[in-house]
Amino acid sequence: MKDFILQEGQTAPFEKMTDEEMTKCIKHFEHELVGIRSGRAHPSMVESLKISCYGGTSELPLKNLASVSTPEPRTLLIQPWDQSIIADIERAIQDSELGMTPLNDGNVVRLQLPEMSADRREEMIKILGKKLEETRVGVRNVRKNIHNLIRDQEKDKVVSEDFAKRLNDLLQKITDRFIKKAEEMSAKKETELKM
Repeated sequence: MKDFILQEGQTAPFEKMTDEEMTKCIKHFEHELVGIRSGRAHPSMVESLKISCYGGTSELPLKNLASVSTPEPRTLLIQPWDQSIIADIERAIQDSELGMTPLNDGNVVRLQLPEMSADRREEMIKILGKKLEETRVGVRNVRKNIHNLIRDQEKDKVVSEDFAKRLNDLLQKITDRFIKKAEEMSAKKETELKM
């Protein structure tokens, strides 16, 4: 993004670059939303969980170390490809924010999702609010970086003052659109949590 050169009178490349940068924040938020469980088991709840294994020399996502399936609506079954890391997987699950106790039979790790209590729902909604705010901050940071890019190139006479103002107005509209999108995603997830 720092190497991006604005071109006087051309907003399309600017919009495309801004959209791409802010979409990264939304994609990350989507990934975070999947980890906030709403009562049904889904492999993506644990797939990105970092597992410190092989004597702490490696930290890999669970999906690189095991297959994850959902044999029942509230059960996750984790089958490691290497049985020697079962204890590492168990430890990572216990240390995570998942709030589940792993059951290990020596070959697989089972996670039974408890019925969500009202307290747990409220806790999940708070986590959701925190993740939404992190996303808003991420989008605003992209806006700040792009605003600085516009300001610097205006100062260096790459673009005119009028065009820089037009780009800043466009930047704010794009920012508002992405924040609104994140808020809509959050509201949908919150509705799922309250069901």
